[in-house]
Amino acid sequence: MFVIDLTVGALIYIFSALALILGLWLFYDFRDKNIYEAERKKVIFHCIKCNKIYTGRQGVDVSCCPRCNFENGRLKF
Repeated sequence: MFVIDLTVGALIYIFSALALILGLWLFYDFRDKNIYEAERKKVIFHCIKCNKIYTGRQGVDVSCCPRCNFENGRLKF
């Protein structure tokens, strides 16, 4: 059986709690980065025929409206 001093036990407890917090922080940081990066890469389109605003893939300059199938150019700000 192992005998652990009080200070060593406290240090193990503190470092394991910090490692858990760091692991959760990194997990949620990478998850949020991937979610928002995918949203940021979308291109916004505005249909001039039916007045619908919709998104498309990155790198596409022309897309068909999902409502009326009218071909629209991307919005440029």
